[in-house]
Amino acid sequence: MKLSQSVIGILFALSSMAATALELKGEWQQGAVILGKVPQGTQVEYRGKKLQISPAGEFVIGLGRDAAQKASFITIDSNGQRKEHQFAVKKRSYNIQKVTGVPQQTVEPDPAQVERAKREAQMSADARKGDLPLTFFAQKFEWPLIGPITGVYGSQRFYNGVPNSPHYGVDIAKPVGTLVKAPAGGVVTLVHPDMFFSGGTLIIDHGHGLSSTFIHLSEVLVKKGDAITQGQTIAKVGKTGRATGPHLDWRMNWFEERVDPQLLVEPMPAK
Repeated sequence: MKLSQSVIGILFALSSMAATALELKGEWQQGAVILGKVPQGTQVEYRGKKLQISPAGEFVIGLGRDAAQKASFITIDSNGQRKEHQFAVKKRSYNIQKVTGVPQQTVEPDPAQVERAKREAQMSADARKGDLPLTFFAQKFEWPLIGPITGVYGSQRFYNGVPNSPHYGVDIAKPVGTLVKAPAGGVVTLVHPDMFFSGGTLIIDHGHGLSSTFIHLSEVLVKKGDAITQGQTIAKVGKTGRATGPHLDWRMNWFEERVDPQLLVEPMPAK
């Protein structure tokens, strides 16, 4: 059967649409992680940076706590055609507390402690700089442990009118020694027994710049360079560093952007 020129044109258009199809998962909101998928041979640029694409066409973008209310990225197909994709970013409301009457040494810590904290913060930042060709970022993330949530992403306190750094993780209260499991697979990029602010600290890279940080740990059960599988026991809950009680503080980054772990997991199961 001979196809008419019009039918051939329609089939060619449908084929072109399939070749340039873009799949996205996740809500465009502050703190979100957006998972994308593009056809083979397509490139993705975000904020002037070419993103790593997995063999299956997967990529990831992270939005910070105070991300602008508009975001965009560019796809470049195998023919070199560029297309900009624009999105409105939902603004979130965060829990802000103002505390007065706090001792001044709490607001202005010792300079030696500040210097130590800066060095340790740089160590953590260096451990999150990698763009490893791992694809665990695309896994369905699981809670590292089950328990009461006592702190959430984005909250912030002002002490005597001075803003403290926002809280970038989710706090889960459990007794010291409770086992912590990996929410997704990855590679260990940092283990530190006792940082000034975060105490026992562990960072796992899930690939393409997405990483998990676990802090206030009493013990880390893995070492730098270890390959980690989802659900593997990796550490124990503690109250080390600047912690007021035993809990796990689970934080996530996409490179330097702080993202919200709770947006990647199901609601915390009931006990």
